[in-house]
Amino acid sequence: QDSSDDIEDVSLFDADDDVSRRSKKSRIRHPVASFFHLFFRVSAIVVYLLCELLTSSFIACMVTIILLLSCDFWAVKNVTGRLMVGLRWWNQVDDDGRSHWVFEARKVSAQGSKTSSEAESRIFWLGLITCPMIWVIFAFSALFSFKVKWLAVVVMGVVLQGANLYGYIRCKVGSRKNLTSMATNYLGKQFLRQ
Repeated sequence: QDSSDDIEDVSLFDADDDVSRRSKKSRIRHPVASFFHLFFRVSAIVVYLLCELLTSSFIACMVTIILLLSCDFWAVKNVTGRLMVGLRWWNQVDDDGRSHWVFEARKVSAQGSKTSSEAESRIFWLGLITCPMIWVIFAFSALFSFKVKWLAVVVMGVVLQGANLYGYIRCKVGSRKNLTSMATNYLGKQFLRQ
């Protein structure tokens, strides 16, 4: 069953909000969720960068990074996405054994207003987009410097953070829309504005 009916359009950076609402929505309503949204992501990157300087044990570094990435995946998918931007996604298996991916956005409240703030939305999307890009850079770095043992760790970073990014982009644009056509329409609108 597709749950894209009666959903709110949650913009990536709340660019659609008018100026009068921005002052009200600029405060962070969920500071703990905002902290942990960035903490696990940034900690995994910092540990990856400083690991060889601090210890010679590859296994300890790998386990620490994988644990941080796993905690990040769980926190973003199950907590911060719901609280900060009102999006969630999951996999559901029906009685026939078929797997269905469900991508949802928060329904419009009775007052017609959003419960997420602009600051939280920016923190969420900047963290969600920037960190996988950093892991991709690390992947190319490990590949071209022939650090094969680190390549497995970096691939885990790309996969776990890329999965969350893909899931939340699907939530944002709707599960029925084609992502390529969405990107083309967005770029076309930006071109016409100029």
